[in-house]
Amino acid sequence: PLALLSLGDLYEAMKKPELANKTYERVPLTSPLQRNAQIQLALNLDALDHTDEAKANLEKLIAANPRDLEAIMALGNVLRGRKQFAECADVYSKGIDTITKPEKSNWVIYYFRGICLERSKQWAKAEDDLKKSLELYPDQPHVLNYLGYSWIDQGLNLDEGMRMIKRAVEQRADDGYIVDSLGWAHYRLGNMEEAVKQLERAVELKPEDPTI
Repeated sequence: PLALLSLGDLYEAMKKPELANKTYERVPLTSPLQRNAQIQLALNLDALDHTDEAKANLEKLIAANPRDLEAIMALGNVLRGRKQFAECADVYSKGIDTITKPEKSNWVIYYFRGICLERSKQWAKAEDDLKKSLELYPDQPHVLNYLGYSWIDQGLNLDEGMRMIKRAVEQRADDGYIVDSLGWAHYRLGNMEEAVKQLERAVELKPEDPTI
């Protein structure tokens, strides 16, 4: 079973999700790795645009074990990827409910729920989640970027928001999306020359991105 899981992972790295899934289907039902195989299989189904089937598979796993945080995260990620933000926030909430004492590794579920809440127009709750994520993992660049950008875009906490984005850029100087946030922050604050400089840099890093 471990070899099958490794082979499936290799097929995924080669962008061959159909072959990966055929491999995962060979993992015996009696194997402790069957659950892992089913989660990966569902994620590949989503990648192949069989999203309803992917959701059904993950919901079945969660029904069998409502405290399966990995399966809950996978379902939330599928819904988030499909821009079903209100629904994915509810799913991540079920995952957070399984956590008795949040640890550093849990930063990501609060971050993802924060994104879903922000996108579904529930900013107060989103802000709490993003702050909680930073509490668990101080200086996490993606969270710094998201919270700082959100504040500046709304005209809130401008100095703190800019400081957060600059700290994110210090850690991820080659991330076009984070550099884009810095450019946008300068634009919102009226620093046009610096905004253009940073946005041009972001375009160099992510030339295929239409928004930048």
